Amino acid sequence: MNNRNLHKRSLAVHAGTRRSQYGEMAEAMFMTQGFVYETAEQAEARFEQVGDDEFIYARYGNPTNRMFEDRIAALEGTEDAFATASGMAAVNGALMAICQSGSHVVAARALFGSNLYVLDIMQRYGVEVTLVDGTDLDQWRAAVREGTTAVFFESVSNPALEVVDITAVAEIAHAHGALVIVDNVFATPVFSRAVEQGADVVIYSTTKHIDGAGRGLGGIICGTRQFVREVAEPYLKHTGGAISPFHSWMMLTGLTTMDLRVRAMSDTAHAIAKDLSGHGALSRLIYPGLPDHPQHELAMQQMGSGGTMVALEVAGGKDAAFAMLNRLNLVLISNNLGDAKSIVTHPATTTHQRLSEGDRARLGISPGMIRLSVGLEDADDLIADLRQALER
Repeated sequence: MNNRNLHKRSLAVHAGTRRSQYGEMAEAMFMTQGFVYETAEQAEARFEQVGDDEFIYARYGNPTNRMFEDRIAALEGTEDAFATASGMAAVNGALMAICQSGSHVVAARALFGSNLYVLDIMQRYGVEVTLVDGTDLDQWRAAVREGTTAVFFESVSNPALEVVDITAVAEIAHAHGALVIVDNVFATPVFSRAVEQGADVVIYSTTKHIDGAGRGLGGIICGTRQFVREVAEPYLKHTGGAISPFHSWMMLTGLTTMDLRVRAMSDTAHAIAKDLSGHGALSRLIYPGLPDHPQHELAMQQMGSGGTMVALEVAGGKDAAFAMLNRLNLVLISNNLGDAKSIVTHPATTTHQRLSEGDRARLGISPGMIRLSVGLEDADDLIADLRQALER
């Protein structure tokens, strides 16, 4: 099969498939910790150089994991990928594998709370971290310098939905020899063109849209074969960040419907944002798919969609936001996203509660902000539920 001739929806079903001698239709789950060698000489040879379809230990690689890695790499348009135990294992692995004391990382300050925490840890070990407004290219130009190891940002920020210009930031970074690492969770592989736009390394929390059913944790690092196998893999396999075969198998099943799910969710998110825009109970509504979003044109150029996430700012602050959340019937309160079920989160008291009030304000996270992850329910039912919660 020539992957280059297939569209993403076909790749998500077929790419990377490995079949045993039994010719099974579904992807096989290889639940094994280790692998048997016919001779001691064969074991020695494999530890010296692992072949393309050879394995040593589940922490290093596994046939089910390799199917998942190859499928995502084909979708993302990268040479290779390494699957991890969670999205944060992927973020930590990609950054820690390239940095040491004295390294310099420039990052957008609008990041998921755990991403910010990883950067804090790196600073404790002597890595210099410069935070910038991800939407301000002048700040990127001022911060990136000769010797900068990497730039790191979310292509669409969590939770305020700022859209970073991948192409422009990549040009700035590459002019100084820096690696471009993009957390692409909100864009999803469905709408991603990150590699084409200049990203060197693309990270996903596969827990989100890729699984899509809230079943388990996973992450993945996509990039060149050299980066994945010679830089990221040694760090991850020795520090224990590899995914389990069971979770890889779950993610493979999720991929088969991801394109259909994400497009349907994005259509519904757009309908909700359009319907609630200007609602009297809201002081602000943020959705990249609406023309009033500051980076609307960039979002359309970069992704071709507004995505599955909507941010609502309820007038009246935390108390009003909590009252609205507690009145919802169909939409669930949780801190996950990308699920088939619609989910609301109050970032100031959950995902970003560790930040100071001033830092949250700088990121646009007000006490009244609610992050809405739109699921697969009927759009009219979701709108009705949101409206009754706001109007009561």
